[in-house]
Amino acid sequence: MVNLVAAQKPLIHGLMKMAGIRPYTIEIESGTTMSFWVPSETISKPKKKEAKPQIIAKPTKPVVVLVHGFAGEGIVTWQFQVGALTKKYSVYIPDLLFFGGSETDKTERSPRFQAECLVTALRKLGVEKCIVVGFSYGGMVAFKMAEMYPELVQAMVISGSILAMTDSISATSLQELGFSSSSELLLPNSVKGLKALLSIAAYKKLWFPDRLHKDFLEVMFTNRKERGELLEGLVVSNKDINIPNFPQRIHLLWGENDQIFKLELAQTMKGQLGDGTTFESIEKAGHLVHLERPCVYNRCLKKFIDSFLASNEAK
Repeated sequence: MVNLVAAQKPLIHGLMKMAGIRPYTIEIESGTTMSFWVPSETISKPKKKEAKPQIIAKPTKPVVVLVHGFAGEGIVTWQFQVGALTKKYSVYIPDLLFFGGSETDKTERSPRFQAECLVTALRKLGVEKCIVVGFSYGGMVAFKMAEMYPELVQAMVISGSILAMTDSISATSLQELGFSSSSELLLPNSVKGLKALLSIAAYKKLWFPDRLHKDFLEVMFTNRKERGELLEGLVVSNKDINIPNFPQRIHLLWGENDQIFKLELAQTMKGQLGDGTTFESIEKAGHLVHLERPCVYNRCLKKFIDSFLASNEAK
């Protein structure tokens, strides 16, 4: 029987190519590769099917890197943002390790390792400076990128994420949501579990037939063992948390009804991050704000990016 979710992939891939980005796989080091969608003009178009594309140019427009969350790979997460961004910006969409086609034989599972691999890949792709947009798990990776590589990351937009998953935040959030572990919430293995995750993640109640839920589980929740280890690698002790002094401008762009990382967490984080951080919420949207209100989200996102670039040029 045809998997309906998998069957939609060629359509999404076609739309992404029409928007000006194409797939490319890059080796970080032996045993570690990351799959990307990159600006079409930066890689060659092989004449033979078996030939691999090659990097032929650096990006010519300001670079925006879109980093996905835990429940879907890159272009599934950002499918409604690509077309809105590619005319003015060079858009790069990675699949983090153990998502999409990205993999490693290393045992490290921390957001720091994801950030290191992602930055290595971006540099190999010719990216020298970028604005990073991080959602949920991808937001934690983005924070690590900005902390470790301030010369690369110029600014950030963070949605539905926090600096780090402390043991107290993890325990409190899971208790409020009624789950015993992050894996139970974020790695559902049944239709019932997936429905519970979607009901928490979305502002509006979404209805899909069970068949579609089953197909989604099959396609989007691969590498379960490794992803469970990624979740374990997220949680850090409260006493180990130090808030970096980020030199970048940071914009927190939130769904007003986010139940996973609530508005109060975002507002507290804004205070912790200091004067270089701004905050904006979008009403009638939950954790999946970029999918639920894409037009509003895109407008807010582009406004911040344009404002940052204009102020940067004026210096």
